[in-house]
Amino acid sequence: MRVLISGASGLVGTELFSQLKAAGHEPLKLVRRKAKASDEISWNPASLELDPEVMETIDAVVNLAGATTGRIPWTRRYKREIVDSRINSTKTLVAAINAAKNPPKVLVSGSASGFYGEGGNLWLTEDSPKGEGFLSDLANDWELEAHKARTRVVLARTTLVMSRKLGALGRLVPLIKLFVGGPLGSGKQYWAWINLVDEAAAIIHLINTPTAHGPFNLSAPEPATCEDMVRALAKELGRPAWFGVPEFAMNLLIGEAARELLLVSQKMTATKLLASGFRFKYPDLESSVRWVVSKN
Repeated sequence: MRVLISGASGLVGTELFSQLKAAGHEPLKLVRRKAKASDEISWNPASLELDPEVMETIDAVVNLAGATTGRIPWTRRYKREIVDSRINSTKTLVAAINAAKNPPKVLVSGSASGFYGEGGNLWLTEDSPKGEGFLSDLANDWELEAHKARTRVVLARTTLVMSRKLGALGRLVPLIKLFVGGPLGSGKQYWAWINLVDEAAAIIHLINTPTAHGPFNLSAPEPATCEDMVRALAKELGRPAWFGVPEFAMNLLIGEAARELLLVSQKMTATKLLASGFRFKYPDLESSVRWVVSKN
């Protein structure tokens, strides 16, 4: 397959590119500059520019572009960047797909667990309603743009991606090593999670599953609270996890981002993904944490 990837230099995009290459496919990177290599294609999503002819020989498009939500603080200006980077990228890809005479067979477009907002202890399935807040509105608008593509559309509702170097856990591990890690807030909030290897493999699986369409929770089948995850990391590292950060301090220091990213509870199911035939390499917290820590 020829697979066109936006956000190919990001955490998930890099792993996806690697797995596609290893499987004998031809992944292509969208770059915001003049293309310098045979696996690069130039575009300018800020001005909605992408030649529709690019799509004529593409089998699948994976849309992972977007400014990180992990950059703190969320100023009004940066929140606008978070929104525009996702919406404009999606609009650009959809316009090119729809203008192509021979469009790709599938668009796998990024979305996020933020769609559900605060879920408490309830299981969140793909049929659960939209929640409230900045991230919920963002995910909803992002998905609506992707649905305009005249091809099969899959919405990858991604959550916390467990990786060795980047992302939320990449910041927690050094703190735990220094004996200053601990649960955030009450620690009782559910953190839906997925291993980076499974995240990329699930995207490839959904590309290759013609019956897959609409939203899919990209989340491991074993639920975990924030406290579960921190203590599992600490145990694997041989460290205590004593120094929790109280909710009031997180609200004071981080504000809205703390409430929507770290203190929110989201207990997502993987039932739909499993029913489609996907099998996780790291389905449980213990095996995934062991993989994360193995090179840290």
